[in-house]
Amino acid sequence: MSIRDQRRERVIGALVVHLAKTGLAQTTLRELATAAGVSDRMLLYYFADKNAVLAAVMERLAGDLAATLANALPEGAALKPAELAVRAAQLTTSEAMRPFMRLWVQIVAAAARNEEPYADMAQQVMGGFQLWIESRLDPKYRDESHAMATTILALIDGLALIDICVGPDRVAQAVDAIGAMFDK
Repeated sequence: MSIRDQRRERVIGALVVHLAKTGLAQTTLRELATAAGVSDRMLLYYFADKNAVLAAVMERLAGDLAATLANALPEGAALKPAELAVRAAQLTTSEAMRPFMRLWVQIVAAAARNEEPYADMAQQVMGGFQLWIESRLDPKYRDESHAMATTILALIDGLALIDICVGPDRVAQAVDAIGAMFDK
């Protein structure tokens, strides 16, 4: 890896931390450069424009999130939909995941306004997580895997909204209720 690529990777890492902490509120080119510890000009040396910066950071964030989820639920886990829904809900509502889920909600909101590059990012991230869920469903649900994965994603995104609007205690209650509902 070239020195330029190594520095670019460090910039991306710093911006991952920045966005997880601040969300999308501080994403002017100047604010991103400051957070990365470089000048505006240097940031544009590493990336074509602000959208390219954000795309690279979101790609890294999605990869980090996928790795965290994969460690918790390895591919081939072959879970029933109810069990996968509960486990995924528990993972994504954890304290460690909260900043990422809040950022995800902001990205979805920006995508809903057709802001670039968020519309494309949201579609790519959603597609990646759809595949992640489908790969962990018991193969006997193969014919229904797409619909079930979409339902689980809706559940997880809904929990992120509940967390933002009414707090983590309500989310914990909801996750417990989901488990109890499926146990019946």
